[in-house]
Amino acid sequence: MSFISNIFLTSEDPNSLGAKFRHQRLKDFEDLFFLNYSENDPVRILDVGGASYFWDKSRLLSLPNIEIVLLNLNKQKSNHPKINAVAGDATNMPEFGENSFDLVFSNSVIEHLYTWENQKKMANEIMRVGKKHFIQTPNRYFPIEAHYAIPFAQYLPHNFVYFLLTKTKLSRFQKWNPQDARQYLTEIKLLNRHQMQQLFPDSKLYLEKFMGMIKSISAHNLS
Repeated sequence: MSFISNIFLTSEDPNSLGAKFRHQRLKDFEDLFFLNYSENDPVRILDVGGASYFWDKSRLLSLPNIEIVLLNLNKQKSNHPKINAVAGDATNMPEFGENSFDLVFSNSVIEHLYTWENQKKMANEIMRVGKKHFIQTPNRYFPIEAHYAIPFAQYLPHNFVYFLLTKTKLSRFQKWNPQDARQYLTEIKLLNRHQMQQLFPDSKLYLEKFMGMIKSISAHNLS
């Protein structure tokens, strides 16, 4: 498959550019993680909006005293003994006390919260319940919009993007279900470097680059 085709595949496809970035992101995250924790430390991680398969190839699952909790609006499936799943709301987590987790992790979730106010609520809850965090989101200014794989879609009128998604195959070589298209167009609010720094003011920003351009941004306090 050509390099260009790989760019537009869904991130669940192992040949896609998104999957390659996710694999490298996990490796870089783990390198930062092991600067803070040793092999025998008991570690409790909250993965906000996560899925069990993301951790399948992670070195963290080999640690003897680790627990990963997946938090989603609907409880996800997990067959791994070290991964538990719960239902909950990332913008309001009263079920977890302050510093309940050694680390809060989130991958491409905070941009799905409809409003800046909700994004601030999620960021505040993450910093409340977690001692450390690593929070990733696509960069608003990257030319190819991350969810649709359509160049500059984030700057186009929603009605026009809806037409492209549902009436053409420009998005990942397939037509979208109209309900899914409308949902994505409603909920996605992409962020830039300045906004991520605003949300996590005491964090460092890890920048993933592609052809010299920032593809995604991660706020963390792991070093």
